[in-house]
Amino acid sequence: MSVGQLEVLRLVNLHLNSKEIAAQLGISSHTVDQRVRGAIRALGVARRSEAARLVDLSDKAGAFAVAPPIAPSADEAQAYQRLIHQAPHIDAGSDQGQSKGAVSSQIRHADRTRGTGTGRLETEQSALYFRSSLLPWSTSQQVSNTWGVGQRLATIVAIAILSSFSAGMLLAGLESLSRLLLR
Repeated sequence: MSVGQLEVLRLVNLHLNSKEIAAQLGISSHTVDQRVRGAIRALGVARRSEAARLVDLSDKAGAFAVAPPIAPSADEAQAYQRLIHQAPHIDAGSDQGQSKGAVSSQIRHADRTRGTGTGRLETEQSALYFRSSLLPWSTSQQVSNTWGVGQRLATIVAIAILSSFSAGMLLAGLESLSRLLLR
């Protein structure tokens, strides 16, 4: 394995993601991923964490005497924040209540949030019931298409029938027009 692959796997073992490793080494995240894929192939493992663990075990045994792992500097650690949940810092002496303006703003904008909760909003501006849309495309209330195979096939057949009827009516209209003009 190359020195670059070993460096990347040592940083993977520190639980850094590709962006953080790229920022630390001064290379692109695509290069990081390419080095990881090459190391995975060379070591014959399935996941990058397994490859990093093998390199760590080899380092402890003294098999790879290259460079020690690079610890991130404070500036680089601040540049890319980890995507983990951090508890907010709330002053214990602060007022726990909310102002009426904030509550009304939350209620007013509650219908704009997507991907949270059950999809059923319980505010005074929205209905408490949810019915599925009969439209084949996504709407603001229904983000994805929930039609079954039967509904999709019936729609295709209906479109084909309506297309043939409209084409027939167009041809009949053109024939009538030609008869009127030829008289």
